[in-house]
Amino acid sequence: MPQFKLNEQLPDFSLESLEGKTVTFSDVLAEKGNHWHLIVYFRGSWCPACMEELDEFEASKSYFDKQNINLITITHDDKEDLERMVDDHGFTFPVLVDDDYEFLDKYGVHYHGKDTPYEDHGEHPEPAYFLTDESGRLMYQQKQTSPFGRPHPKELRKIIQYIRKNLK
Repeated sequence: MPQFKLNEQLPDFSLESLEGKTVTFSDVLAEKGNHWHLIVYFRGSWCPACMEELDEFEASKSYFDKQNINLITITHDDKEDLERMVDDHGFTFPVLVDDDYEFLDKYGVHYHGKDTPYEDHGEHPEPAYFLTDESGRLMYQQKQTSPFGRPHPKELRKIIQYIRKNLK
């Protein structure tokens, strides 16, 4: 499982958006030149804790936009379920689909598999968070092994403010 160090360049990825467009991290970095990037891997549209969190991200979107933070969400969920989720919740941020677990493997996202010591809605990835600067260097990360304990948008706002204030 990859372990990234702070200030390390994160690897490129290539995933499909719900609109059927191929999105690469290198293209995102080029398009959003002066933005930092908050990449959120979530369990799926079936997860109530994830839906609560994503609703909070949507409610906080104007803050992240003002701070030049580009929000990207990723999951391995079924595309039709995700399209319904976006419609039902009115999400305006990108949702990318990790069909082949490319992102999960490259970024070391925890997978709740058959070997896990407790049952939790079957097999699925767990939440993970990666904050990068405008060039894709890691500023913050958190990888969960369960649905709880994740940093919600209010905490991430504090983390972003703290990092920016204390940059060398």
